[in-house]
Amino acid sequence: MLTSFLSLLCRGLGHLIGILLVLWGALAIYYSNFPSQPARALLAAAFAGISIWALWVSRHKRAKAIFLTLFLAVVAWWILIPPSHDRPWRAEVAVMPRAYIEGDKVRLTGVRNFDYRSRNDFTVRYEEREVKLSHLTGLDFFVSYWREGWVGHTFVSFTFDDAPPLSISIETRPEVGEAFDPIASLFKQFELIYVVGEERDLVGVRTNHRDEQVYLYRLNTSPEDARRLLMVYLERINALADRPEFYHLLSNNCTINIIRYANAAGRVGRFDVRHLLNGLVDSYLYHSGRVDTTLPFEELRLKSRINPVAQEAADAPDFSERIRVSLPTASKQTIDGASSNSAGAAHSAGD
Repeated sequence: MLTSFLSLLCRGLGHLIGILLVLWGALAIYYSNFPSQPARALLAAAFAGISIWALWVSRHKRAKAIFLTLFLAVVAWWILIPPSHDRPWRAEVAVMPRAYIEGDKVRLTGVRNFDYRSRNDFTVRYEEREVKLSHLTGLDFFVSYWREGWVGHTFVSFTFDDAPPLSISIETRPEVGEAFDPIASLFKQFELIYVVGEERDLVGVRTNHRDEQVYLYRLNTSPEDARRLLMVYLERINALADRPEFYHLLSNNCTINIIRYANAAGRVGRFDVRHLLNGLVDSYLYHSGRVDTTLPFEELRLKSRINPVAQEAADAPDFSERIRVSLPTASKQTIDGASSNSAGAAHSAGD
């Protein structure tokens, strides 16, 4: 009885693995770099058909070897698809930022500061900006939702006592005419970019023109930890400017990378499923003591939604100040209680 059950379980598991391999191979061909979309669809269908025949129809001894050969050929093809900086990029991601570090001073090029009239009508403006590491005071964390739920986009802003916040958002780099596609993002369809910009742009376009719901949380990160995290970001920004990478929905996205860099900066903490389901990451921040915990979580979340004040601020020069006026901040007790873990406050976080 047990032997029969185990045999049935193994067969079922084998069928499931086969289905996943065939699905992955067909999608890898469909989203490959072959120039003709109809040809990609035809090749993907042919691969799926031959694979089904080889795995579940044919009794020929070499049938499974045929499938394995085809599958490995697809894997090799997919691995060899290179990322590129040379594509017809959309204006919002056309310029790769770069950082020049000279002691206490950091000069950034390619800082985005667009003027928006609507979601797709804007004046393109990339600028240079200089900040001083000694004037960095902390870190703020944004969660933005296309639709409230388990998935959102996360990004951070570094705050200074002598300059406006510097916002950095890890995103896909779509070409002209492209829109984000979660399935395509698993198959090398989008390069990666770290958009560095002014909050009036990176936050304002979401709250005022894309109808996204945006929440802003003041983290209890110390200035020292925030500086370490910023240095990790700057190294990655320069590395990406030198060598392109593909965005990946599960392994190279906004939230996972923020966590990865927070770990490199000294974060202490384990993986949490809310790192992947990043629409819930504010709950993680709350229950790990990285934000104000003197309020119940639902009340904190309600007070952290900045859409009304951001819409009222519009294009005001003091946009960043106005979206923070009524935000809850971590109490001294909360900060002291989290001091041993404060590097992790820098964490968490996609497009």
